[in-house]
Amino acid sequence: MTEFTKEEFLIATMAGLFGTGRFMVSGVNSPIPAAAGLLHERQSPGFFVSIHGDPDRTPFVDGGAEPFDMAAQGRLDTFVFGGVQVDGQANINLVSIGDPGRPKKRFTGSFGAAGLYYLIPNIVLFFPAHSRRTLVDAVDFRSASPLAPAGAFRQGGPKWLLTDRCLFRFDEGQMAFELASVHPGQTVRDIREATGFAYREPRDVPTTPVPDDATLAMIRGEVRDQLAVAYGRFARSCIKDP
Repeated sequence: MTEFTKEEFLIATMAGLFGTGRFMVSGVNSPIPAAAGLLHERQSPGFFVSIHGDPDRTPFVDGGAEPFDMAAQGRLDTFVFGGVQVDGQANINLVSIGDPGRPKKRFTGSFGAAGLYYLIPNIVLFFPAHSRRTLVDAVDFRSASPLAPAGAFRQGGPKWLLTDRCLFRFDEGQMAFELASVHPGQTVRDIREATGFAYREPRDVPTTPVPDDATLAMIRGEVRDQLAVAYGRFARSCIKDP
């Protein structure tokens, strides 16, 4: 098995979570989701990822408004969300740490996350630094939530939570995460110690599959070349040469 970087592993793992999606928008400063989208294009013909910063992959003429229209129409079906905190009910925080009235630190803000959480069928949460500071019992500010008032129209919500330690699956019926797999080099005990929220843990937890040689060849070839248009430094430093 060919050696791989942490970033290559996360790209390959994330691409496998996009399922039968057809269209994805990669957010600002999101090289791993962008690369995962490019990889999924090659593995699933008919899929397309729009990448901020790549003029050939930005089909919009009205800035940020069009993706929201597409989501409302059901045409934007895949999205990756990050943030500063996520809790055990898949609430995410993109706003601040501490008391919202007097925050210790502020961040960029929600920018429509609450609405997209209702509309996009396949949402992957990506928190690459898995610790009790990011995976918390309760978020300090709720930017987006899978919970909805009775009778509200909802077709979207989180399906997965990917970190640098493991993969969680979100159970909408139980409104809770379940440990789906642990990454190579990690143990179930490691995950328990690093996670600040309660989650379901099956008796047998598999190891997350590593990328095979064919997948790595795609990442280091066409994916790397295309990603470099918007993320040149990342492509050169985090993805190995072919």
